[in-house]
Amino acid sequence: MTAPTNRPLAVLRVDGSARTEGSVSRSLTDALVDRLEADGAAVTTRDLTAGVPFVDQAWIAANFTADADRSAAQREALAVSDTLVAELKAADAIVIGVPIYNFGVPAALKAWIDLVARARVTFRYTENGPEGLLKGKTAVLLVASGGTAVGSDIDFATGYLKHVLGFLGITDVRIVAADRLMVEGDTRVAEARDRIPALAAELSATVGAAA
Repeated sequence: MTAPTNRPLAVLRVDGSARTEGSVSRSLTDALVDRLEADGAAVTTRDLTAGVPFVDQAWIAANFTADADRSAAQREALAVSDTLVAELKAADAIVIGVPIYNFGVPAALKAWIDLVARARVTFRYTENGPEGLLKGKTAVLLVASGGTAVGSDIDFATGYLKHVLGFLGITDVRIVAADRLMVEGDTRVAEARDRIPALAAELSATVGAAA
């Protein structure tokens, strides 16, 4: 991850939890973002509980129409997607709160991914295969689960997110997990919180070194 000199670390915070209170993933994201802000980071927040549209026929037709040929209606169909992509492009670090629902990611987080994964915008196809266009960024996944062990055969959330972020060019993906909360509860949350200060310092120092 690099950032141009003489500007703060640009952080995009994405909250995937449907819970606005009592959410472990949000509390971990709060802890990391608070430390980054204390170090001078500029944070943009995208809370998915506010809702994001699902990809539909109108969106697909607009996306596959050349920009110069798009109608006003097609531009409107892509407006939310354009905003989300712009937020992602502007970020040096993407901090994502990821609760595991039914072994996978929440529907709103999947909808966000569908809206930012756009051919010729955030990735492209080449003669050597697909190439992500969002290189040089770091993503941090703050993961919480009730019973699913992160990294296990039944965790279809973190592997998917690492793959799709890598597909977009974001290959530096860190995971902080408070998993199996129904079994180990406070212990797993405490362990996750203990990792946050060093991670925040590392992210902030990376920009300092580049400045």
